[in-house]
Amino acid sequence: MWTADNWKDFEVLDASGGERLERWGDYLLVRPDPQVIWNTEKNDPGWNHFSGRYHRSSKGGGEWESRNLPETWQISYGSLSFHLKPFAFKHTGVFPEQAANWDWFSERIRNAGRPVRVLNLFAYTGGATLSALAAGASVTHVDASKGMVNWAKENAASSGLAERPVRWLVDDCIKFVQRELRRGSRYEAVIMDPPSYGRGPKGEIWKIEDEIHSLILSCAGLLSDEPLFFLVNSYTTGQQPGVLTYLLADSLKGRGAEITSGELGLPVRRSGLILPCGCAGRAVF
Repeated sequence: MWTADNWKDFEVLDASGGERLERWGDYLLVRPDPQVIWNTEKNDPGWNHFSGRYHRSSKGGGEWESRNLPETWQISYGSLSFHLKPFAFKHTGVFPEQAANWDWFSERIRNAGRPVRVLNLFAYTGGATLSALAAGASVTHVDASKGMVNWAKENAASSGLAERPVRWLVDDCIKFVQRELRRGSRYEAVIMDPPSYGRGPKGEIWKIEDEIHSLILSCAGLLSDEPLFFLVNSYTTGQQPGVLTYLLADSLKGRGAEITSGELGLPVRRSGLILPCGCAGRAVF
C-alpha cells in the first residue's frame, strides 16, 4: 500500500462506525466512509467536539452540520497551499491520500534532468498540477468544470506557482486528447484521475467502465519518445488495483514500461492502521 504519511496539516484521528474523524488544519471533520465497516469505541474527544459533520441523506446526497466550520480555509503540504471548503457531496477540495502519488512523481520529475511536459486529466483542484509544477515540470491541466479550474488557479497562486508554465483548460478530457493526437502533441508524463461517472462541459456522459481503456490507449499515443511516467487513479467501488495493471500493460505494450499498482492509504492515529482510500496504477519508463 502507498501511504500518504508526510502531512502536517491533515490527519485521520480515528475511524469507526462508517465514519472517519479528521483534522484539517485547525478544524475537525467527521465524514462518512463506506470502507469503515468496523465499530470500535469512539474514545477520541474529537468525535464530540467536531467543527463540521457530514450527514448522508436516505434520498441521496447529504448536508453538513456546522459548529464552527468556516466557509473556506487553507492547509499546506510542504510548499503547496490548498483552499478548502465543505462540498454538498462531503468533499473538501483535496484528496489527501493523493500525496503519496505527488511525492512519487515529483521525485521522478526532479531527477529527470530534462524538460518534462505533464498532461493532467480530470485535474480537479490541482493537487497533482501544483506538485508537478513545483518539481519543475510544465503542465497542461484539463477539467470539465470551470469552477474547479478556477479553484486550481487560486491554489497555484497561493502556492507561489502562478508564473510557472501551465495551461489551464476547461474541456472534455476525451475530446481534448483526440484533438491533441491530431495536432501531434507530445508529453513525457500523463496523470489521470477519472471519476466513476461524470458529465463534460456540454453534457457529455462519462462512464469509467465504458471509456477508461480507450482513453488510456489514446493517451499512450501522446507520449514522447522519452516518456517518464504514466499514472492512473481510481476510486471506483469494486475496481481492484490489478485492473489498472492490466489496462496499463495492454495500452503501453512495446514501450518498455515497468508497471505496478496498489492501494492508496492514510494512517489512522488511534489504531496505527492504514485506511484504504482508492487505488493507483503507475508505469515508469
